[in-house]
Amino acid sequence: MRSRRFQMFVSAIGLSIGLGLLAGAAADAVAQDKKTLRFIPHAGLRVTDPILTTAFMSRNHGYMIYDTLFSVDDKMQVKPQMVEKHEVSGDKLTYTFTLRDGLKFHDGAPVTSADVIASLARWGKNDTMGQKLFTYTKEWKEVDAKTFQLVLKEPYGLVLDSLGKPSSNVPFIMPARIAATPASQNVPEEIGSGPFRFIKGEFQPGVKVVYEKNPDYKPRSEPASNTSGGKVAKVDRVEWLTIADPQTAMNALLKGEVDIWEQPAFDLLPELKKSKDVDIRNLQPLGMNYMLRMNWLQPPLDNVKVRQAILHAIQQEDYLAAQVGDPEYYKVCGAIFGCSSPLATDAGAVGVKKANVAQAKKMLAESGYKGEKIVIMAPTDLNSINQLPLVTAPLIRAIGVNVEVQSMDWQTLVGRRAKMDPIDQGGWHIFHTAWGTADMMNPIANAGTKGLGKQGGFFGWTEDPVIEKLRDDYAREPDAAKQKAIAEAVQKRVYELVHYIPLGEYFQPSAIRKNVVGNLPSAAYVLWNIEKK
Repeated sequence: MRSRRFQMFVSAIGLSIGLGLLAGAAADAVAQDKKTLRFIPHAGLRVTDPILTTAFMSRNHGYMIYDTLFSVDDKMQVKPQMVEKHEVSGDKLTYTFTLRDGLKFHDGAPVTSADVIASLARWGKNDTMGQKLFTYTKEWKEVDAKTFQLVLKEPYGLVLDSLGKPSSNVPFIMPARIAATPASQNVPEEIGSGPFRFIKGEFQPGVKVVYEKNPDYKPRSEPASNTSGGKVAKVDRVEWLTIADPQTAMNALLKGEVDIWEQPAFDLLPELKKSKDVDIRNLQPLGMNYMLRMNWLQPPLDNVKVRQAILHAIQQEDYLAAQVGDPEYYKVCGAIFGCSSPLATDAGAVGVKKANVAQAKKMLAESGYKGEKIVIMAPTDLNSINQLPLVTAPLIRAIGVNVEVQSMDWQTLVGRRAKMDPIDQGGWHIFHTAWGTADMMNPIANAGTKGLGKQGGFFGWTEDPVIEKLRDDYAREPDAAKQKAIAEAVQKRVYELVHYIPLGEYFQPSAIRKNVVGNLPSAAYVLWNIEKK
């Protein structure tokens, strides 16, 4: 557990950063008008490439400056976005897409088929649904500057669902010269064709991000809905201001120094609800899901019996009570695709309502575990998940596991979790994260179900040919009832081998000044369609 002195140190850092940002905001207040929207994100932005990482702040940054071929409405139906029209051949092997008129990148260049194909190729190297789509792909072909084709090896029913994927990794379109950047490296420039432009000269990594309205952007004519429709920028400037200390963030919101706090601390919601100037709004109706992810490459977690012992030592209520606190905003949920998903089931679920400590101890003893240290990475600055590792540590210590909690900021954790190095070279055993249900709703979208190992697997590198066959079966199956049966088999396999441990479902509201209107319920946090009255 973190000492009180350490907690005070972290709060002092947040207070210092927060006061510095607000002082800067006060200094140029005269120059700002009501068309500047100030936003406190859930964490500081450091990685500006939404294809390189699944981190939500990078995804949200992506939605500010990039656009997508397809998107989803509030019923999670796929809709055209950059695409004007598309056709599918009778044999379902060839998809022909035509871009709509007026698409232009922030550097003035038109968006072309070559840009699209290069962007999708890069996305397909990292994203779960992209990887699967590309295993069915024969080729992408340029027909002309605005028309391109996808030619499949065999029919694949999730083509549009993949291209319209609303959350990490989103298939954002960028210039071909930038999309040529290896998928393992951050892009050198942040140039998209979306409703806002990234102002690089004002970027302070982890502290401040500035965007300005893109005057060349031509929104679709349809009303905005989720990530689809007309992306109308109704403010001239958006500032993301990272304020790590929750009390400082709340005070800034109450005073009107900021307009939106993306993820207010749950214990401060009662105080925020008392304000006549602040609304508490749930903009993610599908909810969020906590996850404990283990590294299969690192002994002793390469031993399934050790992973199973840890699974049996856990119960979700402990995490939900510690991290959220108020049952109004959470529920226990054994469904790996989310309890809000049509594929929700409790089949095979362990560790949902009650831990089995005796069984966990027995399993650990039978595993041959010899007291090896298990390193848990713990983020200090991400209030939405910072309590989760502090719950895991004593739970697995209680069954005899030698635990070391290593504290770091979230961006450091995000960088470190990508390392396959041994523990003595900066490796890790366990990290915790949260996913939107939109990220997890089926076996293809849910990164935690992948069994690709080092070749395209999600951090933790689970390798499991059985689950990969099940995921392929799901992708090929057109019948919804049969798909559901396959998804249930995937869930049972996840629990059997412990691909990851679900830690419960929660609903994270935002705190928003009442003069700010037009916020869209969405699978991601989007800032178009918003007005300041």
